[in-house]
Amino acid sequence: MANIIIETERLILRELTLADAEFILALVNTPEWLTNVGDRNVHNLAHAERYLQGPIKSYAEHGLGLWAVILKSDNTPIGLCGLIKRNELEDIDIGYALFKEYTGNGYALEAAEAVLNKGWNDFDFKRIVAITIPENTRSGALLLKLGFTLEKEFYMDGDTQLLQLYSIIR
Repeated sequence: MANIIIETERLILRELTLADAEFILALVNTPEWLTNVGDRNVHNLAHAERYLQGPIKSYAEHGLGLWAVILKSDNTPIGLCGLIKRNELEDIDIGYALFKEYTGNGYALEAAEAVLNKGWNDFDFKRIVAITIPENTRSGALLLKLGFTLEKEFYMDGDTQLLQLYSIIR
């Protein structure tokens, strides 16, 4: 059984395990993920298991990572939300992605608020950042609703995709 990290009114956020390979394979190949996050070269179950090694390693090394977002009502995995330590960034980054059919119901807001609270209360972070692409207006709107401020537009080293960096300070 995977470790439950957070429970909200409607959601459970839990650690990912290798048993989540089918769920990850489906999520990271949705048109929304490919457009807004990018192709992570996850095209079969073996690739999905390899992808899952990242979050699993992050739990062990940092005590945080992307967590599965599960509906309490029927135990359906609907997406990911969590805190990520990226080498390219000074601060911890919040990330989230849901299957399209679960957007517009407040689930991303509910999960992200709970994740931010965990960052403030359990890890004592003073600042958390988020990255999105300018075209992902829904993500930008959610970040603003959460209290983030658009700080700058930038490029990651060696990348041609323009990104937006949002930040929130406790």
